[in-house]
Amino acid sequence: MEKIEHTTVTTNGIDMHYASVGSGLVILFLHGFPELWYSWRHQLLSLSSLGYRCVAPDLRGYGDTSAPASADSYTVFHIVGDLVGLLDTLGIESVYLVGHDWGAVIAWSFCQFRPDRVKALVNLSVAYRPRNPMVKPVEGLRALFGDDYYICRFQEPGEIEDDIAQLGTEKLFKLFLTSRDPRPFLIPKETGLRGMSDPPPLPSWISEQDIHYFANKFDRTGFTGGLNYYRAMDRNWELTSPWTGIQIKVPVKFIVGDLDITYHIPGVKEYIHCGGFKKDVPFLQEVVVMEGVAHFINQEKPEEISMHIYDFIKKF
Repeated sequence: MEKIEHTTVTTNGIDMHYASVGSGLVILFLHGFPELWYSWRHQLLSLSSLGYRCVAPDLRGYGDTSAPASADSYTVFHIVGDLVGLLDTLGIESVYLVGHDWGAVIAWSFCQFRPDRVKALVNLSVAYRPRNPMVKPVEGLRALFGDDYYICRFQEPGEIEDDIAQLGTEKLFKLFLTSRDPRPFLIPKETGLRGMSDPPPLPSWISEQDIHYFANKFDRTGFTGGLNYYRAMDRNWELTSPWTGIQIKVPVKFIVGDLDITYHIPGVKEYIHCGGFKKDVPFLQEVVVMEGVAHFINQEKPEEISMHIYDFIKKF
């Protein structure tokens, strides 16, 4: 880990921290919620040793990167703008893009807006979701899963932050990282996160030291920055209207665990495997479903994910 360098640059009106290691063609890694550049620690070391320059920022709202207070500052245009500015500052013309969770959502948007900057994309966990012009995202999720669905519960500023504060940051990370339940994640209003059962012992792929790293950063920054991505979902829907029906036209590999909560959303498996995904992402070349693997796939199966990334991007 001591090989990894840490730098802060100014981009798109914010200060962005990024971790980097290696030299050669650039792989840009985008983390999810509630995560940091640190989620890619294994891939940074593994892929830099294979001859790549690996760059993993703390996205807007996270870690050592600026965190504007308002959810209005967290649209996909802000986040993609931060990343384009980062590449411009570093003098990087185009990258191999790798995303997980919210990082995958941002990566899909990056490929919509600036396909000229992407050689190839490896996305984990969250498949492409074409914009439905008839239904706002949060409204659609509420209709599907009810008011207790986590994304619906994340909408009210301050509410879930208070809940997390009562639960404790370390316990939250242990609950999230050890979860292997692919059913919809519900947070009942009466009990909140505190009503969840205690986490099991940590699996071999995550250490107490890792939990401390995440918890210490989030104890300092709070969770509002990350939660603002969810609070900007309906705003994104309004702003991206001109991109309705657009295809993703970069080479793509998609990887998901069969215990991932996102893979079990009604209609997602059918979309991925029955032609819808390929129609919207015509250069989709590989879909990998990893058995017995849950949501935090790049940390749970670090060597396999690094090899999946390498085997794909080396073609381009």
